[in-house]
Amino acid sequence: MTALAAAARGVRSSVVRLPQVHGEGDHAFVPGVIDIARAKGVSAYVGDGSTRWAAVHRDDAAVLYRLALENAPAGTVLHAVADEGVPGLEIAEVIAKRLDIPTTSVPVEKAEAHFGWLGHFVASDLVGTSTLTRERFGWTPTRIGLLADLDHDYYFEVNQPS
Repeated sequence: MTALAAAARGVRSSVVRLPQVHGEGDHAFVPGVIDIARAKGVSAYVGDGSTRWAAVHRDDAAVLYRLALENAPAGTVLHAVADEGVPGLEIAEVIAKRLDIPTTSVPVEKAEAHFGWLGHFVASDLVGTSTLTRERFGWTPTRIGLLADLDHDYYFEVNQPS
């Protein structure tokens, strides 16, 4: 990593590793999964739904960036994880409830066919932890988790072309 290599040359740099970042204004993976569910009429999960996504609210991630700038020694890697692993089945269930559509399982080998470019991510078990980051820098996420955030209207508003 370029930032860590710079630290070896005396540059005070660090890396903040991000999981699924969520919150109002999110334009990443979760809105993509919601759009696919809306288009296909089903909210899908892969296999038995046990694949997980680590997640963090955008405001908690911002606090960690500030802590990194203020306190992290050169070459530090910080992990911005609040939810260590939210099961895909639970994500699909919240989306299904909000869109009033059924949930369905998609076999791993058909994940890319169903989810497109997101198939690899939805089918992967993407867990993480921030135990060391919390201990070393006193970072404590305080915002709502991914499932609670998914219950907000802003994730389900349909953007109309202007």
